[in-house]
Amino acid sequence: MGKYFGTDGFRGTANENLTADHAYKVGRFIGWYYGELKRRNGDDSPARIVIGKDTRRSSYMFEYSLVGGITASGADAYLLHVTTTPSVAYVSRVDGFDCAIMISASHNPYHDNGLKLINGKGEKMEDEVIELVEAYLDGKLNAFGQEWNELPFAKNEKIGRSVDYVSGRNRYIGYLISLGMYSFRGMKVGLDCANGASWNIAKAVFDALGAETHVINAQPNGTNINDNAGSTHIEVLQKYVVENGLDVGFAYDGDADRCLCVDEKGGLISGDHILYIYGRYMKERGKLVNNTVVATVMSNFGLFKAFDEIGINYAKTAVGDKYVYEYMKENGCCLGGEQSGHIIFSKYASTGDGILTSLKMMQVIMSREKKLSELAAPFVVYPQVLENVRVKDKSAAQADPDVQAVVAEVAEKLGTTGRILVRESGTEPLVRVMVEAENEDICRSYVKSVVDVIKAKGHTV
Repeated sequence: MGKYFGTDGFRGTANENLTADHAYKVGRFIGWYYGELKRRNGDDSPARIVIGKDTRRSSYMFEYSLVGGITASGADAYLLHVTTTPSVAYVSRVDGFDCAIMISASHNPYHDNGLKLINGKGEKMEDEVIELVEAYLDGKLNAFGQEWNELPFAKNEKIGRSVDYVSGRNRYIGYLISLGMYSFRGMKVGLDCANGASWNIAKAVFDALGAETHVINAQPNGTNINDNAGSTHIEVLQKYVVENGLDVGFAYDGDADRCLCVDEKGGLISGDHILYIYGRYMKERGKLVNNTVVATVMSNFGLFKAFDEIGINYAKTAVGDKYVYEYMKENGCCLGGEQSGHIIFSKYASTGDGILTSLKMMQVIMSREKKLSELAAPFVVYPQVLENVRVKDKSAAQADPDVQAVVAEVAEKLGTTGRILVRESGTEPLVRVMVEAENEDICRSYVKSVVDVIKAKGHTV
């Protein structure tokens, strides 16, 4: 993980550890770098970079700063305005852009923001380019075989321009509508847009496909994104679905690359449920490539048990949709995702797409002519207990022979009836101890036995 960019971009509190100056410099580098790549390949046309943003108040500031840096370096900035992360990835891929930038902090509160860099294939930017961006931010850039104390400014007719590109967002909406295999007529659908990027897209798609669409949290004001709304506050949609007698509900996060669902009874349908429901649907139709679904190590033990029962293979990656997508790409898998609702349908998108996920769940409902609660019923969620232990040294705590011994002992006792997972936090001085088993008392007992050893050996702060 880099100094500035983590697995999901450069994220921080606006104008504290992520400033307008950072955005300007990112724009300066990206505009120059992709223009220089083209020039070295005999193409003197300006680099083309497409930008989207969510509804945070600071997103406008970062957008203008990026545009200033990009155009100063001689590239052209195309503005999608308020739109979703997956739409930016889609436009970057299909419209031949050199790269793209999404301004968002996803499910975080409004005072945070972030810069997600996306390549011309609609995928997360390659690590080697991210490393160059970070080197430039630190004033230590070495690129194309030389040191750069400062990047050249474009002059005269070489100065870049900004272009209104809302037509790209509209084409993305059309693309989503084209994926609707069934009419949704007669279906009462609830959408929670989190006062975020999906607010002006999701309803248009469901209306076009014939649904009776009920929308909440679609009045962004710059400070209410994810505020008691969206996929991180699913209880709001659960209550709304039940009170209004809806058939199904879908909740997105701030940039709409996640989707969680609510069944007609108000029950939560997590990302693990979605993987099970759609994985089974694909297998039954002979469409599940490699007969494999890609999950992460944090997916519920019940998901893997359910897959075992219906003969679906699975892979477990590190936590992060970046790692899920990388595995899918390397191994030719078509379905993968996270418990949080990042679901990737690689035939249709190169990133998690919340609105696409909701359309795919509607497809199963309409095709199978079953309620969502019925489709999810065979997947039994195992109780889970997770304790975060603050430690002096994450690696030392995990490598301690006594800690490893108690973890092995718990794993042996659980056998095929549950599992234990002990892993380091990627961002904090924490060791996470998680147990899933047939009842919560067992989970708590085994978690306590591991945490007690970590404390007894003096690893805690």
